[in-house]
Amino acid sequence: MSSGRPSRPLAVEGAENRHSVTVEVEPAYLEAQSEPDQHRYAFSYTVTLRNAGRVAARLLTRHWLIVDGNGEEREVHGEGVVGEHPYLRPGETFRYTSGAVLKTPLGSMRGHYTLRGDDGVLFEAEIPVFTLAIPNTLH
Repeated sequence: MSSGRPSRPLAVEGAENRHSVTVEVEPAYLEAQSEPDQHRYAFSYTVTLRNAGRVAARLLTRHWLIVDGNGEEREVHGEGVVGEHPYLRPGETFRYTSGAVLKTPLGSMRGHYTLRGDDGVLFEAEIPVFTLAIPNTLH
Protein backbone atom coordinates (compact mmCIF):
# COMPACT_ATOMS: atom_id res chain seq x y z
CA MET A 1 0.00 0.00 0.00
CA SER A 2 1.27 3.47 -0.79
CA SER A 3 1.32 5.97 2.02
CA GLY A 4 -0.91 8.99 1.64
CA ARG A 5 0.68 12.32 0.91
CA PRO A 6 -0.85 15.73 1.49
CA SER A 7 -2.20 17.75 -1.37
CA ARG A 8 -0.74 21.03 -2.56
CA PRO A 9 -2.76 24.18 -3.16
CA LEU A 10 -2.64 25.74 -6.61
CA ALA A 11 -3.67 29.25 -5.68
CA VAL A 12 -3.41 30.01 -1.97
CA GLU A 13 -0.24 30.11 0.07
CA GLY A 14 -0.50 28.74 3.61
CA ALA A 15 -3.63 26.75 2.76
CA GLU A 16 -2.02 23.35 3.38
CA ASN A 17 -3.97 22.77 6.59
CA ARG A 18 -7.22 23.95 5.03
CA HIS A 19 -6.91 21.97 1.78
CA SER A 20 -5.50 18.49 2.22
CA VAL A 21 -6.66 15.27 0.62
CA THR A 22 -4.52 12.17 1.12
CA VAL A 23 -4.41 9.32 -1.38
CA GLU A 24 -3.63 5.66 -0.72
CA VAL A 25 -3.52 3.00 -3.44
CA GLU A 26 -3.72 -0.80 -3.24
CA PRO A 27 -2.82 -2.50 -6.56
CA ALA A 28 -3.58 -6.13 -7.48
CA TYR A 29 -2.74 -8.39 -10.43
CA LEU A 30 -5.78 -9.77 -12.29
CA GLU A 31 -4.57 -13.15 -13.51
CA ALA A 32 -7.95 -14.21 -14.93
CA GLN A 33 -8.08 -11.09 -17.15
CA SER A 34 -4.43 -11.28 -18.25
CA GLU A 35 -2.99 -12.98 -21.33
CA PRO A 36 0.80 -13.05 -20.91
CA ASP A 37 1.32 -14.80 -24.29
CA GLN A 38 -0.44 -11.77 -25.86
CA HIS A 39 1.58 -9.27 -23.75
CA ARG A 40 -1.54 -8.29 -21.82
CA TYR A 41 -1.19 -7.88 -18.05
CA ALA A 42 -4.29 -6.62 -16.24
CA PHE A 43 -4.18 -4.90 -12.88
CA SER A 44 -6.74 -3.34 -10.58
CA TYR A 45 -6.04 -0.57 -8.12
CA THR A 46 -8.20 0.54 -5.24
CA VAL A 47 -7.85 4.20 -4.29
CA THR A 48 -8.84 5.70 -0.96
CA LEU A 49 -9.11 9.49 -0.81
CA ARG A 50 -9.41 11.12 2.61
CA ASN A 51 -10.13 14.77 3.26
CA ALA A 52 -7.57 15.60 5.96
CA GLY A 53 -8.18 19.34 5.61
CA ARG A 54 -10.64 21.75 7.15
CA VAL A 55 -12.56 22.61 3.96
CA ALA A 56 -14.96 20.32 2.09
CA ALA A 57 -13.92 19.70 -1.52
CA ARG A 58 -15.13 18.15 -4.77
CA LEU A 59 -12.87 16.11 -7.02
CA LEU A 60 -12.91 17.60 -10.52
CA THR A 61 -10.27 15.85 -12.64
CA ARG A 62 -7.64 13.14 -12.64
CA HIS A 63 -4.22 12.87 -14.28
CA TRP A 64 -2.31 9.58 -14.43
CA LEU A 65 1.12 8.71 -15.77
CA ILE A 66 1.32 4.96 -16.48
CA VAL A 67 4.74 3.48 -17.27
CA ASP A 68 5.32 -0.13 -18.34
CA GLY A 69 8.48 -2.21 -17.86
CA ASN A 70 9.85 -1.06 -21.21
CA GLY A 71 9.63 2.58 -20.14
CA GLU A 72 6.68 3.27 -22.45
CA GLU A 73 4.61 6.09 -20.93
CA ARG A 74 0.91 6.73 -21.29
CA GLU A 75 -0.90 9.74 -19.86
CA VAL A 76 -4.55 9.70 -18.92
CA HIS A 77 -6.55 12.88 -18.24
CA GLY A 78 -10.22 12.88 -17.41
CA GLU A 79 -13.17 14.24 -15.50
CA GLY A 80 -13.88 12.72 -12.10
CA VAL A 81 -13.28 9.08 -11.22
CA VAL A 82 -15.39 6.06 -12.22
CA GLY A 83 -18.09 8.41 -13.51
CA GLU A 84 -18.31 10.39 -10.28
CA HIS A 85 -17.13 13.71 -8.85
CA PRO A 86 -16.97 12.78 -5.15
CA TYR A 87 -17.61 15.46 -2.54
CA LEU A 88 -15.57 15.03 0.65
CA ARG A 89 -16.31 16.84 3.88
CA PRO A 90 -13.44 17.10 6.39
CA GLY A 91 -12.67 13.61 7.71
CA GLU A 92 -14.66 11.80 5.02
CA THR A 93 -13.26 9.17 2.67
CA PHE A 94 -14.13 7.98 -0.83
CA ARG A 95 -12.94 4.62 -2.15
CA TYR A 96 -13.10 3.28 -5.70
CA THR A 97 -11.52 0.56 -7.83
CA SER A 98 -10.37 0.89 -11.41
CA GLY A 99 -7.89 -0.88 -13.66
CA ALA A 100 -5.04 -0.67 -16.13
CA VAL A 101 -3.60 -3.03 -18.73
CA LEU A 102 0.14 -3.13 -19.42
CA LYS A 103 2.21 -4.82 -22.12
CA THR A 104 4.73 -5.96 -19.51
CA PRO A 105 4.43 -7.81 -16.16
CA LEU A 106 5.89 -4.83 -14.31
CA GLY A 107 5.09 -1.13 -14.35
CA SER A 108 4.10 1.86 -12.26
CA MET A 109 1.49 4.57 -11.96
CA ARG A 110 1.42 8.02 -10.38
CA GLY A 111 -0.45 11.25 -10.84
CA HIS A 112 -2.76 13.74 -9.15
CA TYR A 113 -6.36 14.77 -8.68
CA THR A 114 -7.54 18.36 -8.95
CA LEU A 115 -10.15 19.40 -6.42
CA ARG A 116 -12.09 22.56 -5.63
CA GLY A 117 -12.66 23.53 -2.02
CA ASP A 118 -15.98 24.98 -0.91
CA ASP A 119 -14.10 28.27 -0.59
CA GLY A 120 -13.35 28.20 -4.34
CA VAL A 121 -9.66 27.28 -4.03
CA LEU A 122 -8.34 24.77 -6.58
CA PHE A 123 -5.75 22.35 -5.23
CA GLU A 124 -4.08 19.06 -6.15
CA ALA A 125 -3.90 15.79 -4.27
CA GLU A 126 -0.82 13.81 -5.25
CA ILE A 127 -1.19 10.15 -6.17
CA PRO A 128 2.10 8.66 -4.97
CA VAL A 129 3.94 6.32 -7.33
CA PHE A 130 2.96 2.68 -6.89
CA THR A 131 4.12 -0.52 -8.58
CA LEU A 132 2.07 -2.85 -10.75
CA ALA A 133 3.64 -6.31 -10.76
CA ILE A 134 2.60 -9.90 -11.16
CA PRO A 135 3.23 -11.88 -7.93
CA ASN A 136 6.82 -13.03 -7.34
CA THR A 137 8.23 -10.58 -9.92
CA LEU A 138 9.94 -8.33 -7.36
CA HIS A 139 12.36 -9.58 -4.73
